[in-house]
Amino acid sequence: MRKFLALLALSLVTTLPPLLVAGEAPKTKGPGKGGMPPLPPGVTVRRDITYVKGGHERQKLDLYLPANAKDLPLVVWIHGGGWQNGSKERTQALPLLTRGYAVASINYRLSSHGVFPAQIEDCKAAIRWLRAQAKENGYDGGRIGVWGSSAGGHLVAMLGVTGEVKEFDRGENAGVSSRVQAVVDFFGPTELHMMDAQSTAVSRMKHNAPDSPEAKLIGGPLQENKDKARRASPLMYVTRDDAPILIVHGDSDPLVPVAQSETFFSALKESGVDASLYIVKGGGHGGFTDPEVNRQVFAFFDRTLQAKRE
Repeated sequence: MRKFLALLALSLVTTLPPLLVAGEAPKTKGPGKGGMPPLPPGVTVRRDITYVKGGHERQKLDLYLPANAKDLPLVVWIHGGGWQNGSKERTQALPLLTRGYAVASINYRLSSHGVFPAQIEDCKAAIRWLRAQAKENGYDGGRIGVWGSSAGGHLVAMLGVTGEVKEFDRGENAGVSSRVQAVVDFFGPTELHMMDAQSTAVSRMKHNAPDSPEAKLIGGPLQENKDKARRASPLMYVTRDDAPILIVHGDSDPLVPVAQSETFFSALKESGVDASLYIVKGGGHGGFTDPEVNRQVFAFFDRTLQAKRE
């Protein structure tokens, strides 16, 4: 029962509509889709765009374009859900639409559809497609940021540290880069085989169990498949040329130990990467009410994407 409740909590936290801090929500009118905040006036939405021709039904994305979009930076939301569930419909990035950004939100193959690296291959395929279609849609293909939570945090972190790792670039738009220019990682796992070792008194999940989300992701128990676990861990790919990254993690997270982010941050700083870590005091696995979280995210994207062109 304890394991079931932990898995249920992971699913709910990473698929619920975003909690917008007071004063930061965009001015909108009319109802939103699927319980999400309504869109700002003039935003064009292109839903269910296929980013892999003839591919899996999950290889689709939604694109949100402000009125008269021209050379805007693009932020791509990647959902969580333990790599087992979740949907592009639940994006926390919509407030950026009123701040001079275009927004995309992607689905990717879940662990029930394919083990790692299927998930990062899909994320990179989506980035390549979005970059190839930039001019047509009014955003700047040289200024693409990514933002994700939990399993989505893991995947955006992977994107940030594997810009030059060609083994994960498969399929169409092969000549287009999948490198991103900015990463916001909300409490993503970064060293899978160390998660239980870093558990605290508030931890509620056994990551080394054969049916854990991480085991399903790599195709077997973590401690019996350490090479596969390392291959799926962002920490293993850190180099000096990685994208700037902001990490946000609650110090009372019951599902992903906060040490996962602290260790990742230390490795990034030691390698000379532009990295920041914001610890939410009393914060759990998302659902943050600290207004500083939104301020940190918006300021980070403004600094890394709005202030420069590549």
